[in-house]
Amino acid sequence: MLRRVLLSVFMVVLIGRGTSLQYNSDMCNWKGSGLTHESHRKDVEQVYLRCSEGSVEWLYPTGALIINLRPNTITSDSQHFTVCIKPFPGSNGANIYLEKTGELNLLVQDGDHQPHRAHCFSLNQGGLFIEATPQLDISRKITGFQYELISQRTLSDLHAISDPCRPCSDTEVLLAVCISDFVVKGSISEVKSDSDQQESIINITVDKLYRQKNKIFRPSREGHGWEGHIKTPLECGVKAGSGNFLFTGRMHFGEPRLGCAPRYRDFQRIYQEAKDKGLNPCDIITD
Repeated sequence: MLRRVLLSVFMVVLIGRGTSLQYNSDMCNWKGSGLTHESHRKDVEQVYLRCSEGSVEWLYPTGALIINLRPNTITSDSQHFTVCIKPFPGSNGANIYLEKTGELNLLVQDGDHQPHRAHCFSLNQGGLFIEATPQLDISRKITGFQYELISQRTLSDLHAISDPCRPCSDTEVLLAVCISDFVVKGSISEVKSDSDQQESIINITVDKLYRQKNKIFRPSREGHGWEGHIKTPLECGVKAGSGNFLFTGRMHFGEPRLGCAPRYRDFQRIYQEAKDKGLNPCDIITD
């Protein structure tokens, strides 16, 4: 069946038949129904999205979808972007493949979704091909996921996704201060383990707030400083301890993920040495 569906894809590309083009109004999110394919179960539908983040939700999946993702800037080279997708909890009814020149590599198998897991790939590795699996009752099936497009420069500078447990180099620390979604000075008050999601939840008491997005950190209930939490993989083995750190990171699927986190005294040394050499990529006020 898969080969037949792929053949249909290539026929669509060559002669422009057998598919409907869906352009979402906001170009970020798509929601559609496979019920329109009920009489043509081999239909392949093209979906075009032009945002840095959004979602796809396919109700009653039948046939197949081709998801065309591109950055929302005309001048950006789309090949220099990494795509991450995260299936919705309970997503089922279809297999998700990475497709390039007719070859399919299974990315997410129907019925084997792990809600905590993101699947990432470079745009030059291919595009997303979603094929509905045969079902006796499609009424209970919804295939859906969130997606993010990340500049590979940002991905290499902030390895919160690509290599989250590796300690940062001095250069990565300095870059993280400049481009992270949040930068705070603080200490770890508690670390909780979420075995289901395979994540550590790090509660932070913040002494100095340099930058943040999405109100990650809020005024402390005690009336002084700030507090909030960030996440990192459980395998990184983060433990509560004394001392101040400079916490940096980025938002990933709406959650703050830990990036570089040197001890604050080490950051002061790194920053001052770079400042003396005129090599700081940006300025920050240190104590």
